[in-house]
Formats: sequence, C-alpha cells, structure tokens
Amino acid sequence: MLGERLKQLRKQNKISQMALASQLGLSQQAVGKWETERSAPDPATLNQLADIFQVSVDYLLGRDSSPKQSGEVMLPILGTVKAGYGAMAFEEYYGQEPANVRSPEEYFYLLVHGDSMEPQIRSGDLALVHRQPDVQSGELAVVLVDGEEGTLKRVIKKDQAVILQAFNQMYEAQVFIGQEIERLTVIGKVVETKTKW
Repeated sequence: MLGERLKQLRKQNKISQMALASQLGLSQQAVGKWETERSAPDPATLNQLADIFQVSVDYLLGRDSSPKQSGEVMLPILGTVKAGYGAMAFEEYYGQEPANVRSPEEYFYLLVHGDSMEPQIRSGDLALVHRQPDVQSGELAVVLVDGEEGTLKRVIKKDQAVILQAFNQMYEAQVFIGQEIERLTVIGKVVETKTKW
C-alpha cells in the first residue's frame, strides 16, 4: 500500500524518483525500493514524505483513505497588531486556536475588538488572517494606519484612493487619496471569522 500511494503522490506532484531522493538526501534506489515494496522508509523519513506531499502518515501507510493531512494546527491568537521596527509587533497574546491551513507560519488569529464590523463580525470574534502585503478591492484586511494598531476593515480601491470601510453604518469610511495611501500598511487578508461562545 505504501509503495502504491507513494508512487501515485509522486506522479500527481510531477516529482521524479531522483528529485524526491535528493530532497530526502537519499539515493534514487531507496525510493525505487519503497515503491516496489522491497523496503520501507524509517519513521523520520515517513514524516518527511508526509510533509512533502501534504498528507498524513496514516494515508501513506494505507490506514486512512483520505489524503488530507490530519489537519489542524494551532495558531496564535493575538490581541492588537502594531508596526514594530520594520515588522509587526504583537502587543497581546491570548493563547492558541486550531485551524486547517497548509502553511501555518503564514497565518494568525486576531481577536476582534470593537463594534465597527457588526453585525457580521462582533467584538470577541476571531479573524483568521493570512499574512500578505496587499489585497484585492472589496476584500477584508487587517490594515495599519500610520504604523498604529491594526484595524479590520473592507478595503476598497478606486481612482487613486483607498477606502477603509466598516460594516457598521455608524462608522464613517476612512478615505486615503494620493500620498496619503502611503500611511497604510496591509498586514494580511481575513480569510475567515468565527464566533467564540
């Protein structure tokens, strides 16, 4: 079963035996022997293979029919996000929460403060944020204004302007035109939110 699954994953990912072997620091013959089931990788190498192909070890061994990596990783829950010396400074840490993401180092949770995004997103909800330096118009993002505390808003881009828009009608949109746009730093895109009960 291992040999069959390994060969199938390798072909799906268009990786040659030689390329896989070099990633693992082993010989092509070793990979060939696994695929023909004449030998099997040791536990540490099995874990490496699972990481390379983004599947669980149980799937490789035929104990699980779903290739999905046994999924959840724990991500930090952060309170306020501010700009530190050329990077982000996280002011408060509220523990961890599980998430099903492929590259955990690119994500974090933000604890939502305030009511500017109500009724869709409430104070105390968790926003799952993908770290990226820009977003498309209309997407939700965590944005720093003048390097101060990050704010969660819908980002609208039009005619040399960037508008930070709240969902709550009680809050006016913030409009940045021309040079003013340089005051904004996108920390990441909000990919999902969840309510904590």
